[in-house]
Amino acid sequence: METPQSNEHLFPIKVIASDIDELNHVNNIVYLRYVQEAAGNHWHTTVPENLSAQIIWVVRRHEIDYLKPAFLGDELTVKTWVDNFTGVTSDRHCEIWRGPELLARSRTIWVSLDAGTFRPKRIGEEIASLFFGSVKE
Repeated sequence: METPQSNEHLFPIKVIASDIDELNHVNNIVYLRYVQEAAGNHWHTTVPENLSAQIIWVVRRHEIDYLKPAFLGDELTVKTWVDNFTGVTSDRHCEIWRGPELLARSRTIWVSLDAGTFRPKRIGEEIASLFFGSVKE
């Protein structure tokens, strides 16, 4: 795995018994959980609480490619980054690595909602600048 760029976030995971399916590898739905956990961790470690508490993210679309299996005890790293904020949507990518091996990659379209009204809410410069330095549209 390459060194992360400034917008990339690394999230470590150790595969536990409840992640394993009847084929003795990480279940496909668990990979999706890893993607969501990494995205949430990136958001909460990048955006101050006073701003992050104003927004709730919901998924519009997940795309995931499963390339290789992961097994009990594997130490994985999810590399995630935001490609853009456009209006009320965000395009986020993830790669799940075991050392130098790419196991899965995903793209998720997230929609931002106002935490109080649950109505769509634009991502402004104040938040976008935390990820890009300036708005990327």
